[in-house]
Amino acid sequence: MESAFSNRTELLLGADVLGRLHEVRVILFGAGGVGSWCAEGLVRSGVRHLTLVDADRISESNVNRQLMATRRTVGQVKVEALRERLLEIDPEADIVAVQRIFSAETADSFDLSSYDYILDAIDSLKDKAELILRGTRTPAVFFSAMGAALKLDPTKVQVAEFWNVRGCPLGAALRKRFKQNHTWPGHKFRCVYDEEVLPNRGGEALAETDLFNKAQINGSLVHITAIFGMTLAGLVIQDVYQKMTA
Repeated sequence: MESAFSNRTELLLGADVLGRLHEVRVILFGAGGVGSWCAEGLVRSGVRHLTLVDADRISESNVNRQLMATRRTVGQVKVEALRERLLEIDPEADIVAVQRIFSAETADSFDLSSYDYILDAIDSLKDKAELILRGTRTPAVFFSAMGAALKLDPTKVQVAEFWNVRGCPLGAALRKRFKQNHTWPGHKFRCVYDEEVLPNRGGEALAETDLFNKAQINGSLVHITAIFGMTLAGLVIQDVYQKMTA
């Protein structure tokens, strides 16, 4: 048996599956409201080789929904703060923090083929599209999270193959982009998404604008972003389990 930390995990999954979780190499792009909770779910479930990729620092506006964001950590590099948190859970884990944006310009600096799982929790449309195109052309299993903002009902979060995602503006925008550019993912992949799209109800003083990406920032809540992230982690755990017990 593993140490007490993993007892409940091993009881459910078995020693062979837990052992495989210890071995798989996972890279997670995006350490925000979705990605931070995904990372937590992975490490608590036995994943010990995890690379975190995000260029941002923690801001006060992150505190309402991002795992490692507290008043104390405002200003810290997101991936470094998250790495510190994860190592407190499992000191034996190999957590690599990469403070870098994934984009067409930086994509070649990532050896995507060296991972067993590639997880997409990126917000930027163009960078997300680039990761999907590149990640699905590797031998790795690829999972993606669609937009988690403007949602309230936790029972509406679901999983579907990318081309079957409906009611998600981000998913629709990605499909439109691929069709216009005549570029296509290398293979089918599953996504976490939610058809609910609520309006922002905050006043004009709260209507922030992301000047870098020229995109409006929408309202979001921790119970939704956390469900998205944990579901993304769950897809990895389920995939490992099914392959080990087939």
